[in-house]
Amino acid sequence: MAKKEKKPVQKALNFWAVILIVWAFYRSYFKMPIWFDEIIIKFLVFTLPVFYYIKKIEKKPIFESLYLFFRPKLIINDFFYASSLILILLITIFFGYYLRTGDFFSLENLLIPDSFLFFIFVSLVSAFHEEVISRGFILKRLYEDSKNLFSSTFFASVLFFFLHIPILFSDPRTTGSFLFLALITNVFLSIVNGLIFLWRQSLFSPIFIHSIYNLLIGIIKV
Repeated sequence: MAKKEKKPVQKALNFWAVILIVWAFYRSYFKMPIWFDEIIIKFLVFTLPVFYYIKKIEKKPIFESLYLFFRPKLIINDFFYASSLILILLITIFFGYYLRTGDFFSLENLLIPDSFLFFIFVSLVSAFHEEVISRGFILKRLYEDSKNLFSSTFFASVLFFFLHIPILFSDPRTTGSFLFLALITNVFLSIVNGLIFLWRQSLFSPIFIHSIYNLLIGIIKV
């Protein structure tokens, strides 16, 4: 009896699992500067394998398969659209800050790094790598398979959280309550990004939203 061929989405999920294992191994045994992890390692572990998979395994055009369209007008519109959601991001961050500290946020808690432009660059690149694998690769294929907007977005959001577990467990601040808080905020951000990604059919919207969120997390001591 011939072996049943795996569905494309199953192959994609298996490939994602391999990436997660490699990422977890790296985070467990290597301690490099944050900028090196966010710019170099995530490109090698997240983005480059996804590009290879789409090109060699799926035999599809890379950027089209990720909804990554380099159109100036689209990119500008996505940036302003993402910026308009900053209030939602701030509410999420302030809520997380309150749960973590038991206190309300004040301007004294702002932490602006000296190399702010480089910080912006790192946040943007990190968001790009995570959105390529989480939204452009996994969510798009889950939705194409199920045609269910909400179930595919939720499942992809759970996987997005699992992608952050190696980071969380390498952080000495991680406790049970911190892990629960990370679960809530990561899944919430991912659901918002997922719905916007499928609605606008553009990866730049979630990249900008994710990047702005990273920036806010970085300058507010959460």
